[in-house]
Amino acid sequence: MPDSQTLDSQFDVAFHKALVDNLVDGVYFVDPGREIKYWNPGAERITGYGPGDVVGHRCFDNILDHVDSQGYSLCRTECPLAATMRDGQPREVSVWLRHADGHRKPVLVRTAPVRSVDGTIVGAVEVFSDDSALLRAVAGADRASHDALTDDLTGLPNRRLFDAALSGRLENLARYGWRFGLLIVDIDHFKGVNDSLGHAFGDAALAGVAASLSGAVRTGDILARWGGDEFAVLVESSNEAGLMETAARLQALVATSQVRLGGLSRTVQVSIGGALAGPVDSAATLFARADGALFAAKHAGRNRIEISEPV
Repeated sequence: MPDSQTLDSQFDVAFHKALVDNLVDGVYFVDPGREIKYWNPGAERITGYGPGDVVGHRCFDNILDHVDSQGYSLCRTECPLAATMRDGQPREVSVWLRHADGHRKPVLVRTAPVRSVDGTIVGAVEVFSDDSALLRAVAGADRASHDALTDDLTGLPNRRLFDAALSGRLENLARYGWRFGLLIVDIDHFKGVNDSLGHAFGDAALAGVAASLSGAVRTGDILARWGGDEFAVLVESSNEAGLMETAARLQALVATSQVRLGGLSRTVQVSIGGALAGPVDSAATLFARADGALFAAKHAGRNRIEISEPV
């Protein structure tokens, strides 16, 4: 018969496991060889991968394929878990993982060392939470209003909502001098994808790119499906450098995502044209400048970014 100390220990283990199992955040534990030993339901909810997909694998097997905002892989280079086990220091960093469906998803990662009773580091734990920018413009709206303002396929704001937001940004620019930019994002060779792989895969590509773009924009930016294979983004930026930085992040995170459907998996790329709004701009002139920059990007070979000259 187990003694009281053993029973207390078993209770502690069961209690803490139940506690972690019920967290909304994702939690996983790795040993010193970076083999994943535990994966909680929150991690499955955020990533789409269950314990059977990841436990027993090493984090640098690149199942989640963490990248930074420029699309550079972290799992084999600047892994925060590895760094934490090396120096014993906790870390907090924003990264983008690749969801089981293929799209990029932003997460806020926190790492901490796990020590034995004698202080030796015996592994590390990572806690990560969904860091997606929320669609605040339609939050709290009733169902009918929400449906009228969003695109059915992607769930993004539609032109109606985007036009209203753009009108407000132009008014603030005129009244307060608050600068902003416009980006138009176009999927390269989308017609070829649609024609060769079918409309269902084309729809999956649109939805996947929309999900990756949603994870790449910052709170305060507004992303919408503009129509066809084009997306539009209002970016809170006071200069061209900030607009280019956002465009580069969008492009990199789409390029490192995948479209997956029915056993097929493909990568897609985007071309981006942008313009920083000036005091003399109207919605029509701003779109004309951004669209001209997009045409230049595609004409130069696609998978490029072009920003219009300021006015």
